[in-house]
Amino acid sequence: MIQIIPAIDIIEGRCVRLSKGDYHRQKVYDAQPLDMARAYEDAGVKRLHLVDLDGAKAGGPQNLATLEQIATRTGLEIEFGGGIKSDDALRAAFDRGATYAIAGSIAARQPEVFSEWLLAYGPEKMILGADLRDGKVSVSGWQEDMDLTIDDLIARFPAVTQIICTDISRDGMLQGPAFDLYTSLQGRYPAIDFTVSGGISSMADIERLNEEGLRRVVIGKAIYENRISLKDIERWLHNA
Repeated sequence: MIQIIPAIDIIEGRCVRLSKGDYHRQKVYDAQPLDMARAYEDAGVKRLHLVDLDGAKAGGPQNLATLEQIATRTGLEIEFGGGIKSDDALRAAFDRGATYAIAGSIAARQPEVFSEWLLAYGPEKMILGADLRDGKVSVSGWQEDMDLTIDDLIARFPAVTQIICTDISRDGMLQGPAFDLYTSLQGRYPAIDFTVSGGISSMADIERLNEEGLRRVVIGKAIYENRISLKDIERWLHNA
């Protein structure tokens, strides 16, 4: 069964969702990150996708206090990303309670650094973030596109076993994920656990991804917009 990983995206300590990665098209929600994390845990969720959008834009983590709060007050495994571009930032994320670290921009720009992290921390702790716009990798909080495909990126890191791939054009749009993209990737790289990210609009999307052999899926806006309820997640996890 595909693993559901709820997302919490943070700007200035608040839960937000962007549309197509555009910081000017953000929606702020009343829910507090810790309250949301606890609600997910109560529903049976084991793993949380926590993104520091301020950090992604600034080039260094900005919401480590929120990470630490969730890590110390829940039992969730936390995959944390956003601004992890230096040794100090990576150590800070782990010190504040991250179980896994997501690195995207630095893997695209400085592959030798990410390779060192894979060696030092192990592929079980490091997640390669691949954010795609029109087939090309986008970096720095989706503000810059590079002349690099996901296959180019994967080829750099033979040790990678976990990749979160976000289709930016669908992120926050509630129009369904790019099914063909993910089934193709999973088929070409069976040893890698791909996480689907972007566009999930309903449990039907998750059911289809599960049927097509995908292993992990991140859901965010669909929960905040009541397209997927905590009860839906609880039922899915109960049957897993």
